[in-house]
Amino acid sequence: MPRLGTRKLYFLLEDTFKQKQLKVGRDKLFAFLRYEHMLIKPRKSYTKTTMSKHWLHKHPNLIKAKTFDQPEQLWVSDITYIKTQEGNSYLSLVTDAVSRRIMGYHLSHDLRTEGVMKALKMATGNRTFNGSLIHHSDRGLQYCADDYQQLLLKHDIKTSMTDGYDCYQNALAERVNGILKEEFLIQTYKNIDQAAKVIEQSIYIYNNKRPHLSLGYKTPNQVHKKSPVDLTTEDLNFIT
Repeated sequence: MPRLGTRKLYFLLEDTFKQKQLKVGRDKLFAFLRYEHMLIKPRKSYTKTTMSKHWLHKHPNLIKAKTFDQPEQLWVSDITYIKTQEGNSYLSLVTDAVSRRIMGYHLSHDLRTEGVMKALKMATGNRTFNGSLIHHSDRGLQYCADDYQQLLLKHDIKTSMTDGYDCYQNALAERVNGILKEEFLIQTYKNIDQAAKVIEQSIYIYNNKRPHLSLGYKTPNQVHKKSPVDLTTEDLNFIT
């Protein structure tokens, strides 16, 4: 995790500091990393991946004013670009909104619907619970396509979409994109095959090793593996 934030780094190192009898608090760790020029600086870049000006049916937003407190009640999906020396590739992600677990993903050469469908098929294959589930995305052509909608219907998943061009209506999906690209996928890869291998490793680490501030420093899999009845009040306070 080469670009892990200092708060999460301190959480992972705190027990080691105590074992070594080192008096290092969070502020001291921040100061040390700042002195050594090791604090992470955010990077900003943008490539458009959403094509929402099309004639296909756009579904209503079903998640406004709703709260979700159990895994697999709400999935969010999005597409982001990955740079390679051969040009951009496109990563489709399906993420559980409560546990933050990446349920499915696929890296494609292009923005065709097949890529997002493969990510969704992986997600449904990794599904643990059988309750009511909503799939939320932007209004991109890929998500509105009939083949994608038929796949959602096949698995009894309801469709929800953003109202318009407000990216904040799919903020969690955008956030997961940002974590992967800011903390893991930090190089320009030789080709799509090399990028795919790094993405596979990165998502494994993200799901199993990286603590989340929003999850009370638990990992996505730690939260997701709990059945809904096993989630504690503490868990839900962090999640919501």
